[in-house]
Amino acid sequence: MRVGEHREVLVTRLRLLSRAMAALLAALAGAFWFVQVVEGSHYRELAETNRLRKIALEAPRGAIVDRAGRTLVEDLPSYNLHLDRSRAARVAASLDFAAAILGRPRAELDLVLDRYREVAPFQPVLLAEGLSLAEVARFEVAELEHPEFDIEIAQRRLYRLGRHGAHVLGYLGEVRPEELARPRSPYRAGDLVGRRGVELAYDERLRGTAGERIVVVDSRGRPVEEFARTVGRPGDRLTLTLDADLQQEAERLLEGQVGALVALDPRDGAVRALVSVPAFDPNLFARRLAVEDWRRLVSDPFHPLQNRALQSAYSPGSVFKMVVGVAGLAEGVITPADATFCNGAATHYGRRFHCWRAGGHGWCDLERALERSCDVYFYQLGQKLGIERIARYARLFELGAPSGIDLAGEKTGLVPDAAWSERVRRHPWYPGETISVAIGQGALLTTPMQVARMVAAFANGGFLVTPHLVEGADVAPPARLPLDPALLEPIRRGLRRVVSPEGTGAAAQVRGVEIAGKTGTVQVVSHEAYQDSSQLPWEQRNHAWFVAYAPAGAPELVVVVFVEHGGQGSRAAAPIARKLYEKHFEPDLRAAAAS
Repeated sequence: MRVGEHREVLVTRLRLLSRAMAALLAALAGAFWFVQVVEGSHYRELAETNRLRKIALEAPRGAIVDRAGRTLVEDLPSYNLHLDRSRAARVAASLDFAAAILGRPRAELDLVLDRYREVAPFQPVLLAEGLSLAEVARFEVAELEHPEFDIEIAQRRLYRLGRHGAHVLGYLGEVRPEELARPRSPYRAGDLVGRRGVELAYDERLRGTAGERIVVVDSRGRPVEEFARTVGRPGDRLTLTLDADLQQEAERLLEGQVGALVALDPRDGAVRALVSVPAFDPNLFARRLAVEDWRRLVSDPFHPLQNRALQSAYSPGSVFKMVVGVAGLAEGVITPADATFCNGAATHYGRRFHCWRAGGHGWCDLERALERSCDVYFYQLGQKLGIERIARYARLFELGAPSGIDLAGEKTGLVPDAAWSERVRRHPWYPGETISVAIGQGALLTTPMQVARMVAAFANGGFLVTPHLVEGADVAPPARLPLDPALLEPIRRGLRRVVSPEGTGAAAQVRGVEIAGKTGTVQVVSHEAYQDSSQLPWEQRNHAWFVAYAPAGAPELVVVVFVEHGGQGSRAAAPIARKLYEKHFEPDLRAAAAS
């Protein structure tokens, strides 16, 4: 090839390469133009996003009011301190600084932080609650040196009745790390959620939905300006069936005792008062609970956190005679007129069983046996019925089963029979045990709420209601018992006679209101013969029951009183019921007196 031709090939190749390079440069220039001009706003937004911080806006928790609209629980503004560990130069120094301002031991703040070891460092931690204005000012002044601290205006729960209603209303507790770790968890570190009572049962409705504030932060993580805001939804206002006046009166009447009280409307199961004593102050839980406060509560021998109305099962004592009486009538074992002679004791299966009254009650038919609470009458009736039939009718009234109330943690209790004995105790049911169960003792266990539901069925003519605490709660309607309502009438007449000058419940009489009721005394320590336990040590004294409904002709309020180690039901429990009825019927009694 000649030199000229070779040169021409090279020049051609250089021209092609130059054109390719020019095209490549043009493409790059076009790409830069597209990114900078066409897509510029998009990439500027992405850049801004790297400087944005999301701040949750706590939704006010819904208020809780009683049936008359009186506020029981509400939220009040409070200042909370949050620590963002990702913005702290040294977390240890930050905690020292916070402890000095808050006047708290450094170890206490270390314990708070330990709960969030598994939580991402960039997620703010609730370090302290309820800061004073002076404390808020000191953190704000130190913002430049300590950008890791944020002050948040939050809501603090206030329980207006204090201890009164604590077991109904419940309390809040800080969300746990395992709850935060759940997929799609609606919580953030430091959130307070319902732990007991209505606060737990209706937590989702009360909590609402948190909002969100997006702010632009500078290189030190300090907010510069607000970028966007999403408004949250406040929690729902919850209206309870409780009567605040009745609740507080019941709490006062049981003050200093150990026990429970339930008051409900027998027509629909609406709970008007629910008391368990001793109680606790739920305001302790409205902020992070101090370690010493928690230890004091859990170490108290009287267990103030336990709701005795739902979570403690006791022998019902003579209150159970109402069920045994109905069983005898329904099975044709007795008629209302059949009488038994009581001389103070009876022998069954080779064992001597004593009546509570040493001299006996003489001849008793069903109504008189209820009026005087004659044990001998029901010993004989229990022997005729046998444990299987007694158990069947107890379960008919759904004793030994949850009442269905809209609260968590309800205990079941126990209705014993032969199969239970074989399955649990690994030995046969002994006939003599039936005699004890016939007067509500032995292995039979019920909660005060179950007893209230049973009494309501006698009051309303044979319907089982579902107790509930929230107006409009989704509960089953009253269910008719598979019993002829006429079978309840002899029992109802006997219960009226109980609350009469001659009856064991005479201490429950209210002038102007006819009350039907039944006393019950449960032996805690077995004795050969009945004896007054009032002189025994407290833990050996008998338990006291009194149950009632009024007005007897058109019942509107069932009251169940249980006093642990209170002695006799006629002395310890019946007067409490009387005073509660006086409070409930006070407007009617005043109107009657004025007319």
